[in-house]
Amino acid sequence: MKHVTIIVPNGEGNNLSSIVGAYKILTRAEEYWRQQGKGGVFAIQLAGITDTVSFHGGLFNVTPHTHISACRKTDLIIIPSLNHAYKKVVEQNQLIIDWIAYQYKQGTEIATICTGAFLLASTGLLDGKTCSTNWAAANDFRKMFPKVDLQPDKIITDEFGIYTNGGAYSFLNLMIYLIEKYYDRSTAIYCSKVFQIEMDRQSQSPFIIFSAQKQHGDDIIREVQEFIENNLDQKISIEQLCSKFAVGRRTFDRRFIHATGNTPILYVQRVKMEAAKRAFETARKTITEVMYEVGYTDVKAFREVFRKITGMSPLEYRNRYNKDALPGFSA
Repeated sequence: MKHVTIIVPNGEGNNLSSIVGAYKILTRAEEYWRQQGKGGVFAIQLAGITDTVSFHGGLFNVTPHTHISACRKTDLIIIPSLNHAYKKVVEQNQLIIDWIAYQYKQGTEIATICTGAFLLASTGLLDGKTCSTNWAAANDFRKMFPKVDLQPDKIITDEFGIYTNGGAYSFLNLMIYLIEKYYDRSTAIYCSKVFQIEMDRQSQSPFIIFSAQKQHGDDIIREVQEFIENNLDQKISIEQLCSKFAVGRRTFDRRFIHATGNTPILYVQRVKMEAAKRAFETARKTITEVMYEVGYTDVKAFREVFRKITGMSPLEYRNRYNKDALPGFSA
């Protein structure tokens, strides 16, 4: 029988739901598997570096089954979300970081939930590999771990025995993915029905709320950002921006990417599409009206960029998020 170890890191800011959720779903998969007359796949345990870890100001406590030092060999490690205290939690869990790195070198596979990717990236194991995390933490992650190929639009990445996933409760999709991988498709379907989890989701793009990264020291780039945001209805070219702010194209691109984490073109698109999303969510406007409001005159181009950013068509997005929208009305 294989062993799966769910880590319980030290730190008040950790996420209890991802620990409990992972444990419950894996336990149910194991029960279902055994009910089919098959041998067990996993022995499931929680492991940490202290006897008890407190959550939500002491309202809840988790007592791990064992100390990580007692886990000489495990087959799968699951790292829970660290919420928004990921930097502090990383500092408090060097022992766990070293243990994870050692286990991976022994052939152990690793799965991270949401901002648990910060803990895994601190081992260096993600350098040169793809990774997802909570979209809200993407800018901080890129700054802390520039060698990692972060792809926050993805729900799940699977590479070299390392699995990462997006934000918040998208970890449920990761658990279903792992169950299909370690058990089979029918067990994954069973768990998806029991826990009412939509299967085979590929992207968290529809849920991303784009927030302009302005916590940098480049005053010129900050002025560019404000110009873009204040002129949404204009068709803005990068050449226009370079000329207006007297910066050469190559230098402009380099400084913009360094400051914001986005290319200038992608940044303009994200700002405009975020405005379009808000319009679709809150107003009874046609797609054409919203298109003009964010500086597009070509319906095809607008739809293509909107789908690239959100993973959905403008009509699909409006009908999903605006309860007052008229279904099917797109003109």
